[in-house]
Amino acid sequence: MRKLVYYVGVSLDGYIAGPSGEYDFYPVGEDLMAYMNAQFPEVVPAHVRQAIGLEAEPVRYDTLIMGRGTYEPALAVDIASPYSPLRQYVVSTTLGVVDHPDVEVTADDPIDLVRRLKQEQGRDIYLAGGGKLAASLLPEIDEMIVKLYPVVAGTGIPAFSGEFRPTMFTLTDTRTFDNGTLALNYIRA
Repeated sequence: MRKLVYYVGVSLDGYIAGPSGEYDFYPVGEDLMAYMNAQFPEVVPAHVRQAIGLEAEPVRYDTLIMGRGTYEPALAVDIASPYSPLRQYVVSTTLGVVDHPDVEVTADDPIDLVRRLKQEQGRDIYLAGGGKLAASLLPEIDEMIVKLYPVVAGTGIPAFSGEFRPTMFTLTDTRTFDNGTLALNYIRA
């Protein structure tokens, strides 16, 4: 069965972005970028892949789920399909229909959506965020790949923003990068 994987970058204090969605304060070194491009090229937005000449095919995922806040920066620069060629679902009760064959906006229960997607044939499902969506999908998250950046944000969008729900995961791999960033792989305990 396919897995739902929360692949996310966080600050030392647990924020995935600043209060206005900022993420440019994360110190991404060349070795981390090379790792991401080789292991997970499909998580690099399509317009960025094009700009840096990254022509790799998807390695791990064929489907992506994100909240409106994660999707809006693409819309702001007129990009309807930021993670082409992945099939992309935007969970939102306020966003209208997007005119692109790779993107579906859904107001449906994200748990039901993920359970249905897990039953389909294919690669794993990439959960891109945000924190409210991740919290609502916590019962379905099978794996987390956390890029822990050596920076404190102070405030912002937490990696999980929901009810108190302790959920155990087991650390399966750790990588350290030159600037002190850690890539931590966890599976549901």
